[in-house]
Amino acid sequence: MFETKLTARGVAIAFAAAAFVAAVSLAHAETASPAAASILSLVVKWLPLIFTGFLLNLLVSVLSMAIGTVAGVPLGLAQIARHRVVQRCASAVTQFTRNAPWLVLLFLTMFLLPFQFRLFGQSIPFPAWIKAVIGLAIPVMGNVSEIVRGGVLSIPRAQWESAESLAFSPTQTVFKIILPQALKRMLPPWMNLYAILAMATPLIAIVGVQDGLTDVRGALVAENRTDLLLPLYATLLAMFFIYCYPIAMATRALERRAEVKF
Repeated sequence: MFETKLTARGVAIAFAAAAFVAAVSLAHAETASPAAASILSLVVKWLPLIFTGFLLNLLVSVLSMAIGTVAGVPLGLAQIARHRVVQRCASAVTQFTRNAPWLVLLFLTMFLLPFQFRLFGQSIPFPAWIKAVIGLAIPVMGNVSEIVRGGVLSIPRAQWESAESLAFSPTQTVFKIILPQALKRMLPPWMNLYAILAMATPLIAIVGVQDGLTDVRGALVAENRTDLLLPLYATLLAMFFIYCYPIAMATRALERRAEVKF
């Protein structure tokens, strides 16, 4: 098992490295002038700017995940509430936010939220990246809600009955008995959702936020060299891969630990 896991990791890393090298080599082969600056030197030149934009992508992903989780947990618990009205309303909100296109939600938050607001007579701007955080937190909320609902319902009914026999209230049963057991089952899909969210953050470039993708486009315009297209995009791709790949490996490890043996 260890050899298989090591081989899979090695293949993935080697594939990413080969893709980057191939992009640089192809671009170098297409360079028109021998006197032109080397592809690698230009990639190194623009690397700090692209990395700065990439850090904004990570900031947006972390904040969106935090907000979506805080809002999604109570929404998921509301889906299993005893009151039918609460249950149906929570389920409707969950299904809508889970199945709405992320880019459409981004555009809605960009145009529905104000560009600035007034506080104590002062005009305070509302940055686009904060609105992007809110726009991405909405689908995260729906997905976290479904993760919570599934994790809670995966606990055997006997646990609920045992808590009831010990005179635990429904709230005590959920927070002291059910959720601690469901947490290890909810963590892998939660981490997988975060990896998907992190890889989806370049969508914010479409709505005017200056992230890593925007910086790559700016570098291409500044250099005005078509041979830089593949290397610069491959550089950004490598950054996302280096960040998301360990999350994927940790998710798989947690899934193995959380497997239920029958």
